[in-house]
Amino acid sequence: MSINNANDVGAAEGTPKDTGISKKGLSAGSVGLVGAIVIGISCIAPAYTLTAALGPTVSEVGVQVPAIILVGFIPMLLVALGYRELNRRMPDSGTSFTWAARAFGPWVGWMAGWGLIAATILVLSNLAGIAVDFLFLLISQIAGDPALADLAANPFINVVVCLLFMLGATWISYRDMQTTQKLQYWLVGFQVLVLIIFSVAALVEVANGNAFDATPIELSWFNPFAIESFSSFAAGLSLSIFIFWGWDVTLTMNEETKGSEKTPGRAATTTVIIIVVLYLLIAVSLIAFAGVGTGEYGLGNPDIQDNVFFHLAGPILGPLAVLVSLAVLTSSASSLQSTFVSPARTLLAMGHYGALSPKFAKVSPRFFTPGYATIVSAIVASVFYAVMRFVSENVLWDTITALGMMICFYYGITAFACVWFFRTQWFNSVREFFFTLLAPLVGGVILAVLFFTTLIDSMNPEYGSGSNVFGVGLVFVLGMVVLLGGAVIMFIESRKRPAFFRGETLSRASAD
Repeated sequence: MSINNANDVGAAEGTPKDTGISKKGLSAGSVGLVGAIVIGISCIAPAYTLTAALGPTVSEVGVQVPAIILVGFIPMLLVALGYRELNRRMPDSGTSFTWAARAFGPWVGWMAGWGLIAATILVLSNLAGIAVDFLFLLISQIAGDPALADLAANPFINVVVCLLFMLGATWISYRDMQTTQKLQYWLVGFQVLVLIIFSVAALVEVANGNAFDATPIELSWFNPFAIESFSSFAAGLSLSIFIFWGWDVTLTMNEETKGSEKTPGRAATTTVIIIVVLYLLIAVSLIAFAGVGTGEYGLGNPDIQDNVFFHLAGPILGPLAVLVSLAVLTSSASSLQSTFVSPARTLLAMGHYGALSPKFAKVSPRFFTPGYATIVSAIVASVFYAVMRFVSENVLWDTITALGMMICFYYGITAFACVWFFRTQWFNSVREFFFTLLAPLVGGVILAVLFFTTLIDSMNPEYGSGSNVFGVGLVFVLGMVVLLGGAVIMFIESRKRPAFFRGETLSRASAD
């Protein structure tokens, strides 16, 4: 393991001066701007994410879904701008971990890294499970036998197939980034093309008078002030934050990107903008076609909200409906593979700087990827899913619901890290004021409010699946277990590896 002493500033070749960071042996220059954007879109998984989130969002805010998407887009864009500034100064695969450690010290940095790792590993298990469900849905559609879809409910079959998906994703992620890019070009291209066809076809059906519950498109749909209550607004915003999550994968590849100081930041902002446009197109077209009522195909019908696209594909696309199921399967499978990028590279950085075992700093000598960290991420996610699938599906899905808190937690810390790190440059220019103070500060405050709002709301035993522990909501309990578990591991590591926690391997600094 090669650790740059904080006093040995800029010693690594190609590393900016006065950062205290160093290279880790990854394959430099292997990812271009387009490749980074494609991997970013893949990690967000628009087809999988929106089919699961659109219905619940409608139940909270009705036709104001486009408004809540735009409101959710704002903190994501503001935080992305902060990430871009941090990346320009300190391009490092540790992203949130490294940047928070530089701004606030090792303890805060360690917990920021933990938040990212916990969130991504939790969602890895969920993505694999969703891929299994849609695989059997697709098989049942092709075979014309609905009973085949029920095979996914068998825990033994489900777990075995899930582990096979995980194995395939791990194998691809272990290989070089060129392999990942080539695969994602096809998977993401197909996914986005189907979603655009699906949305346009819905609008055509509305124009032809064949919609299920034709709802005239109005500008009021884009007005967040039309939402009836703050609780509905907050709940809808939490869902909106979730559907944008994943764009930061473009930053964790910064050491492998051509033009590591500028390209990852451009990829992040471009990814977020492309996703918001795609989401608005889908939301508007499906609300116009199906309405927000509780009828058979209404978006407010709780019986279809877990998989809106699957239920609306037939009425909108007819015999081509199978393409939508294939797109969602493609979306979850491609996201499963690309999501490995973030935790593996964060673990690599934590090992590299001495915050975790040196084993995590190992890079594959053949593929120049964080091989050990990738395999550990896969094993943890696989074991978690297998155990939870047999123990309780409620616990499994409530853990995923708690994911929203993890997202707000580490995104928020990173946004505030940007503000504090650049504190000496806030008033150097209008640009510095906006990008290093105003944008990340507002984004961080919004995420902090959402974090504590979700924390309080999740204490209600009816939150999530409705499960509780001694009258306290299971989502709250799981969220606290994940965060406090990270704190416990951090204190154990501080005894084993005191150098990092004394700031000897990655010290605090400011932009000066």
